[in-house]
Amino acid sequence: MTQAELVADIVRRGRAASERLAELRPDVKDAALRQAADALEGAAEEIAAENTRDLEAGRAKGLAAPLLDRLRLDAERIGAMAAGLREVAALPDPVGEVTRMWTRPNGLQVGRMRIPLGVILVIYESRPNVTADVAALCLKSGNAAILRGGSEAIHSNRAIAKVLRESIARAGVPEDALLLVSDSDRALVDALLLRDDAIDLVIPRGGEGLIRSVAEKSRIPVIKHYKGVCHVYLDEFADPKRATELAVNSKVQRVSVCNAAETLLVHAKLSERVVADVLGALAAHGVELHACARTREHFPAALPARDEDYHTEWLAKVMSVRMVDSLDQAIEHIRRYGSNHTETIVTQDVTRAREFVRRVNSSSVFVNASTRFSDGFQLGLGAEVGVSTTKLHWYGPMGLEGLTTQKFIAFGEGTILE
Repeated sequence: MTQAELVADIVRRGRAASERLAELRPDVKDAALRQAADALEGAAEEIAAENTRDLEAGRAKGLAAPLLDRLRLDAERIGAMAAGLREVAALPDPVGEVTRMWTRPNGLQVGRMRIPLGVILVIYESRPNVTADVAALCLKSGNAAILRGGSEAIHSNRAIAKVLRESIARAGVPEDALLLVSDSDRALVDALLLRDDAIDLVIPRGGEGLIRSVAEKSRIPVIKHYKGVCHVYLDEFADPKRATELAVNSKVQRVSVCNAAETLLVHAKLSERVVADVLGALAAHGVELHACARTREHFPAALPARDEDYHTEWLAKVMSVRMVDSLDQAIEHIRRYGSNHTETIVTQDVTRAREFVRRVNSSSVFVNASTRFSDGFQLGLGAEVGVSTTKLHWYGPMGLEGLTTQKFIAFGEGTILE
């Protein structure tokens, strides 16, 4: 089969599956997701064995530790994939939801109804759990998913996709609801990105280079975020214990993900002891601190920070630190260096908390909570297909509602336009 024939076959099957998916009853989709979750757990050993092949190949190629961490599957992570499928199954089905109705002066009843987008192309690197997460969300929202994972996770992705396709087919869902593109030829992806006649949305998940490449080549609308330069701001009214706990959790709970904090902003009026305690706790967890001169007066062990450090998504045990004189200055720093991903303020002052939430326009803004909660599963979406830091048509972690659009509906009684 030529490349052109392969692309045509993929999009034809995806479109056909999407048309059937859009008409499935919610109970059929939910049963398929629960059956797929059971099947994943039942195949955990085989999936882990295939993942080991990918990990060994990755180490041989010299993949960096953060990439290997994203690639790794163990019993806990496979269990989390299954739990994600069950949680998606338990969520309300968005398809067919009427979000608003109103009556016109002529008696015409007008409304908005959620419908699937159609066919979603997801291009991702390293994380094989994305295969299950995306399949679940797309199936529940009535969309067909065309998945193209990275070559470093090829064995893991094939194993997961095989289990999912077989299990949903047994439940009465078209197996082509999930199409895995295992061909490593990048030209194939480039060809798919031109098929705006058959694919409705592209979601790239991976490094900044991948996302920019997809956005530049695609004729199809792209949901994207280039990087996650997330901030934790310790206000002058921050509780000292909470400040330490949230700074540490936001940074080190898992350093290789886009919602890990990369910059710590500290109000100058926090006591020297609090600053030293927070930075000391980070250092005790192995975090290398790159700090401004004022911060280093309180914690001399930190390295001098360069301006470019505040633009950096470290994805490692490295963190930039800056001391600020006001909430205004903290917000100014976030606007200048941030990536519209996730920011959190640590404060006991309700007025400042509300002002931070109102004025900071990143896709997720938290008060006294770790940046690590900027995640579809943690926010109750069941899972996510990605994070959007562009405001059209979705902003933030993207779950079921983000995979739908809304059509107008109208009900009349022989109503005609005079």
